[in-house]
Formats: sequence, structure tokens, C-alpha cells
Amino acid sequence: MRVLYAQSGGVTSVINASAYGVLDEARKAGMEVFVGIHGVTGILKEHLLKINDMDIEGLKYTPAGAFGSCRRKMKTQEDISKLFDVIEKYKIEYFFYNGGNDSMDTAWRIAQEAKTRGFPLKVIGVPKTIDNDLPYTDHCPGYGSAAKYIAISIMEASLDLRSMYVDSTRVFVMEIMGRHAGWLVAAAGLGWLNGIGADIILFPEVYFNKEKFLERVDEIIRKKGYCSIAVSEGIRYPDGFFVSDMGYTDSFGNRQLGGVGFTIAGMIRSELSLKTHVAIPDYLQRSGRHIASKTDIEEAEMVGRTAVRLALSGVTGVMITIERKSNNPYTVEYGTVELNKVADQTKYLPEEFHDDFEITENFVEYAKPLIEGELFPQFRNGLPKYTIFREVEEQ
Repeated sequence: MRVLYAQSGGVTSVINASAYGVLDEARKAGMEVFVGIHGVTGILKEHLLKINDMDIEGLKYTPAGAFGSCRRKMKTQEDISKLFDVIEKYKIEYFFYNGGNDSMDTAWRIAQEAKTRGFPLKVIGVPKTIDNDLPYTDHCPGYGSAAKYIAISIMEASLDLRSMYVDSTRVFVMEIMGRHAGWLVAAAGLGWLNGIGADIILFPEVYFNKEKFLERVDEIIRKKGYCSIAVSEGIRYPDGFFVSDMGYTDSFGNRQLGGVGFTIAGMIRSELSLKTHVAIPDYLQRSGRHIASKTDIEEAEMVGRTAVRLALSGVTGVMITIERKSNNPYTVEYGTVELNKVADQTKYLPEEFHDDFEITENFVEYAKPLIEGELFPQFRNGLPKYTIFREVEEQ
């Protein structure tokens, strides 16, 4: 039996824990295990790595895509046919694609092609995204750790602001990833569990009202002297236009966003004459493994293991889901959903999780278990010891 695993889309701090779950479970089942380097882009080039005799234990502690990711969408029948040429050449029987919305679309297309050809290929989608916007699953591996990173970062930055505001910066703005869904920016409010967090949160689900926003900033400044703001990169005006974007699209046709933090800061400086500082965590928020959530790490591994177990039982054409059974104590079970139901769909932050500028207790109850616990990597020379496969750099 031969397995092919690959990573796709924006990476997370725990995607490699899912990789470890898939690869270790497959090896234990006596399979020959291959990895596609840089997702389907590498598979189309026959850039595969056999990992049966490799040490993969460090994957559980390593952020980002250890085997390389990609943002390639299988748009044409030519691409699909070429991919199957490789799959047939290497006699692959099981394919696990680890990614988000667009990746589930790719997995679905591959599953459909296998069905059309009568080819005995089992295809399972392994979810990951810091955006937490995949439908039919309570949450996604990668989100809990990114949420924890955001919550801690805004806490620490707000403490810095609180120290200096008397005759220095009065407003701090953090620009946070999240094109359409506000799950990640909402995490900036979790710091209030321990006494300090974002004073204002700008969600992509709430149309941006400049006047109302500036009134709230002014109100908070008058009340306590400083204001900490978390803004989603995807906030829009009522006419649907992004408050800020880079002016071009990526390979999936998505508008490239960025710079909204500086746009918001400019409004504050111009209208309220307040000294403002901006921070953009960017890659840091999705690859901050040093402070990752233990819950997230363990669940990421389990979705990988579950994918292999189900595929071996004959399941195909599905994505693994996480189903929450209880908050106290926090318990989950693992299920499935058909890939075509997930492909290119978005799960938005529910209205009961936020108001105009703040999160609600419902969101706190939802998110708190997902950021619990720590499972630190080993440190060497005062720095985390991460696993780096040099084969990924060979083209």
C-alpha cells in the first residue's frame, strides 16, 4: 500500500503535527509513505520524498510547512490528468491533502476524477487554517495557536502602551489576518480574561463606519488615556470595498490585502491628532510555534491519524471534522463531511460572538478551551530546535 501526503495553502504552527499524525499512522500500518514537496505543484513535477526511514518526531514541534506548501489550484483537466499520471506511476492508493478552503476544492476534484476513472484512490482532506473559516467543523487545527499568539501579543503590546501613553504613543493598532471571517481578530479580546486586551476590535463581518469608530476611540482616550485596537485585514465599507488592499490578486483570484493598520492609524492621526503606532504580525501569527496551544497541537495530530484510519476502512471523498461535545470538561470527537460541501465555502464569525467593537461571553466560552495548555519545543543555543528537511529546498 502506498500513501501520498501533501501540504497546501497558508501554513500554521501545527500543520506539521497533522503531517506527523498522517505519516506516523501510515508507517505503523505498514504503508510506503511519500510526501509531495510543495503540494500539488511538487507532485506535478514528480518531486516526491519517501519518508519511511526518516526521523519525523520533530515535526510535532516545528511550525510552518516542513515539506513545503503551495497555492496552486487545479484549474484544468490537463493539470488533473498530469497529476493522475504521477499517482498511477507511483501506484498511490491513498492521498491526504492538508489545507484549507481552496485545498479542499482540489481534494474534491481529485476524488471526483478517481471516481470517473474507476481508479481505486482514497482521498481524505486534512483541515488546517488559522482563519477558522472551514464550515461543518467546530474549529480548525491552526486556529487555537494563532488565536493564542494574537491574544498574548495584544496583551503585551497594550501593557507597553499603558506604560508610555502619558507623553508618547496614545493608540496602538495591530493588523491581523482574516480576509472574510473575524475568528482570528476576535482573539484579541481574550486578553481581558487576564486583565488587559484590545479596547476596540474591527471585524470583517461588521461594515466599517469611520465616524462611529473615531467616536469610540475618542471616548476610550478620554476615559483612560490610551487605546489598543485590533483590526482585521478584511474590513470593508458598506459598499463592499476593502478599506485597504494591495491592488492585485493571488493565484486563486483573491484580492491581496494589507496596510489597513496604517490606514486606520492615519485616520486617527488626521482626525484626532493622536500619536499612533502600528504592528503587523503577518507570518508571525501563523508560525509562532513557541507559544502554541497544547489543545491545538494534540488535535492537529489526531485529525491526521483519524484520516489514515478512516481511509484504511474504505472512506474517501471527505474532510475530517472536529465535533465539540462539551466545554467543561472540554471534549471532542472526530467526524467527516463531504469535500464538496466544504470546498470554497466560508464560515463567518456568528453574530452572537461579537457586537460592533467587542467580543461577547459566547465567544470567550467557545475560544478559551482552544488556547489552553502549552507543549514547548526543545531549545538549543537558547532557541527552539526545529526540524528542517533540506530535500524541500532541492528543485
